Amino acid sequence: MIAEIQEKTISSAPSLITEVEALEILEGKVPLLSVVARATEERNRYFTNRVRIHILDNIKNGYCPEDCGYCAQRKGGDSGIQEYSLKSPEEIWEDAKRAKDNGAYRFCMVTSGRGPTDKAVDKLAETISKINGELGMKVCLSAGILDAKKARVLKDAGLDRYNHNLNTSESKYNEICSTHTFKDRLTTLEAAKEADIGLCSGIIVGMGEELKDLVQVAFELKRLGVISIPVNFFIPIKGHAIQKSSLTPEFCIRVLSVFRLVNPDSEIRIGAGREGHLGSLQSMALFVANSLFAEGYLNVKGSEMVQTMNLIRDCSMVPEFTEGVPEGWDDYESQALYDEKNFPELYKHKK
Repeated sequence: MIAEIQEKTISSAPSLITEVEALEILEGKVPLLSVVARATEERNRYFTNRVRIHILDNIKNGYCPEDCGYCAQRKGGDSGIQEYSLKSPEEIWEDAKRAKDNGAYRFCMVTSGRGPTDKAVDKLAETISKINGELGMKVCLSAGILDAKKARVLKDAGLDRYNHNLNTSESKYNEICSTHTFKDRLTTLEAAKEADIGLCSGIIVGMGEELKDLVQVAFELKRLGVISIPVNFFIPIKGHAIQKSSLTPEFCIRVLSVFRLVNPDSEIRIGAGREGHLGSLQSMALFVANSLFAEGYLNVKGSEMVQTMNLIRDCSMVPEFTEGVPEGWDDYESQALYDEKNFPELYKHKK
């Protein structure tokens, strides 16, 4: 079993590129393989050949008063998603156990809504404490806007990370949401940081933003010392209300590389949309990012765990489990084209 890497709660390594250099990478002025090689060097420096697998659990879905244009749960979205109230602590614990058994490094609990009430925070704290105590599993919570008092309750319960994505730049924010502001999001992140909770905050790429918006978010996350950065690629399903951008696999790799080079010691996670937007370059993305989601996203299906494990194995990398990497982790079904059993079906011209 490989010893666990000690995690930090704040990013401290300086950025390796300037805003001008980041923009040049996104504009395609720097050869892709040169960019990837540099980003890979930094990825390996801080995370070796490990990959952290996160599994999301929607513990409350829909009934949201916010109008975030990128979200299927938004007010008036009419997306057809199933709506349900906050799951019981027992249900969430079972979900966490299942996630750990399936190989998740961190269990990510997500609730819809503007932010949790005091009562909801107490309930979530109880659940977090139980998951930590009985499963020994790292927990990330995404529950909306938070103040300092609520952040402290969650920290005392053992919360490992708090997720609150910036999603886009401050100048672009009022185009994607009107019910809260970019400043509200910064205030929440600062409250969690003050409580010594590791920050998880990222971006959604492909919402009609300009390249400078992506660069601004990368450097704002660096300023905040965000240690975990999910880079999501917009999935234009029913219920969304924003302009979408055309994304290519190469551009997605460039975005991931910029976030790595601006935040070299942060966990860079390939978020939503990797299957559709990265396509055949998913493997290349893992040489830049050191983390990904399995078993789907907030309201959209994604790769199953067996596919995710095979992707990691094909890159000669290993998954970073909560308690190290156990022997036999890669005993997943291999879909090898050249297995002997497949030979009869490989002939192009049969007798």
